[in-house]
Amino acid sequence: MASTQTDPAAVPPPASPPAAPPSPRPALVAATLGFALITLDTSVVNVALPTIGAEWGTGMAGLQWVVDAYTLSFAALLLSTGALADRVGASRAFGAGAVVFTLASAGCGLAPGLPWLLAARAVQGVAAAVMLPASLALVREAYGDPGRRARAVALWAAGGTVAVALGPVAGGALTAAWSWRGVFFVNLPLGLLALVLLVRVPGSARRPAPMDVPGQVTAAVALGALTFAAIEGGPEGGAALAVAVAAFAAFLRIEARRSSPVVPLDLFRNRTVAVAVAAGAANSVAFYGTIFVFGLFFQQRLGLSALMAGLMFLPMTGLLAVVNVLSAKVAARYGARLPALVGQAVAVSGLLALLAVDEDTSLTAQALLLVPMSLGVGFSLPPLIAALMEAVPAERAGTAAGVLNAARQTAGALAVAVFGSLAARGFDLALPVSLLIGAGLLTLTTLASLRLPRAGR
Repeated sequence: MASTQTDPAAVPPPASPPAAPPSPRPALVAATLGFALITLDTSVVNVALPTIGAEWGTGMAGLQWVVDAYTLSFAALLLSTGALADRVGASRAFGAGAVVFTLASAGCGLAPGLPWLLAARAVQGVAAAVMLPASLALVREAYGDPGRRARAVALWAAGGTVAVALGPVAGGALTAAWSWRGVFFVNLPLGLLALVLLVRVPGSARRPAPMDVPGQVTAAVALGALTFAAIEGGPEGGAALAVAVAAFAAFLRIEARRSSPVVPLDLFRNRTVAVAVAAGAANSVAFYGTIFVFGLFFQQRLGLSALMAGLMFLPMTGLLAVVNVLSAKVAARYGARLPALVGQAVAVSGLLALLAVDEDTSLTAQALLLVPMSLGVGFSLPPLIAALMEAVPAERAGTAAGVLNAARQTAGALAVAVFGSLAARGFDLALPVSLLIGAGLLTLTTLASLRLPRAGR
């Protein structure tokens, strides 16, 4: 009888179970942490400025550049770093940006003088511009399901909101407990943690993406020269203004002729896009300009400590995350137009109410009077961003978001430049004029927001 025994070598090995997909959480946490670091550095240094000035004998112009060296390089390069992230892969772009940002933060904390600090701040801004679009791309890649992706993006955005809220308070606490250098050294463990998490994130695919180098260069020159003119003034400022005008004219000419411009000018033919970008810029002037000038006022005029000055901003920033969530719910039910209008109107009212603040106003009243402006900005921005995303085709969403973020950062940088120059002449002039500028711009964009589409249209 033939043997029924089977040769063991002929038996195929049992099939191994399919590998479980990688968890998306490391990508989300790393991206959120990176976004929070980027956002934190737009506001954390403000309360530390008087201490920096006192240590090095730095005047107002130098303190303005401490803020704007970061914000300008950040804003100018945001126009093209989304395409760069596509070309090299989001995970590689984020990792490179996080490494440079962490090293530049160490350079800021170790700076022996103002020139070194300004150079390191500019490098921080470059790294932040690379990290921002890459961080959002990481979240989008990690979550395939649209519903889970939407929740993940909301958490990513909340990280930036919390960082904005904590910025002035953290800056004041670190400066008081340690030194102004602490506001930069705090980035080191957070940056390293983001990099450790990134190791667990799958590598991103590279995608072809056109780069508009001439457009990017002329935009950066125009923004830098315009800010220099606002901060420095005098004959040098006049020459810088001429350079800014020439560079901007060249930028418009280049963008009109290129097949893949860094800023497609036809975007602004869309009424919703134009309104959202303008309103986003006006909100940044009001929010970041107010934090800058009042941070100086609290310490240089009222004589508050850095810690106390930071705590003065806690009521205005502490509710931002809650207001962001509330405005998103209102926009989902009534459309973007209503919360955009209400938020900006409240912000205008808050800025006008702050005109009553002087040295005799109680600290409690001053802290509370800052709240309406902040709540108005926090209520209007999310629906404006959502309206912008709905108004453009999917393939242009990244470009539109880059334009909006660049406009917001540029507006914040120019607000610091202009308001700081006013503060150098005295707070009796700086406070009312700064507040009226912010209120005037927001009034214009509130009226423009009447042209946003109504719900259901």
